[in-house]
Amino acid sequence: MRNLILITLLAAASAFAQSDAPAAGQHKAPASKAKVLKRAELDELLATPNKVLLIDVRRPDEISTIGGFPVYLSIQIGEIEKHLDAIPKNRLIVTVSNHAGRAGHAANLLESKGFNVAGAVGAETYQSEGGTLTKVQPPSKKTAAPEQGGQQ
Repeated sequence: MRNLILITLLAAASAFAQSDAPAAGQHKAPASKAKVLKRAELDELLATPNKVLLIDVRRPDEISTIGGFPVYLSIQIGEIEKHLDAIPKNRLIVTVSNHAGRAGHAANLLESKGFNVAGAVGAETYQSEGGTLTKVQPPSKKTAAPEQGGQQ
């Protein structure tokens, strides 16, 4: 009887722990204070491109593989503090990562440095909500412009 009670308690504890886990295929972004923007919220901000700045904190290979937004400033998450002077303070900032985890941390950092941050967005989340991402392939070495001053 004691073993049956112990097994029942372990099963209940396991079921309770799993109920808080994200469903298969979903990613749970780490906690941050930044607002995670939905597609409609970001689309509304993008309607005034002269007032908003997207800062994509992903690696270049993530942007080219997954896709991104047509116009953005690319600063990887580990480099943001080194480039604060390159970020305009007169723009509303939205940070971008794949699922808004890194973007949320970048948004927190920027807000702590006095920037006006609207929130964070996940590019893959945006796309899953019906938004369109842009894929830009880096030029191959064969199509790159020839160097100047070479032999004739």
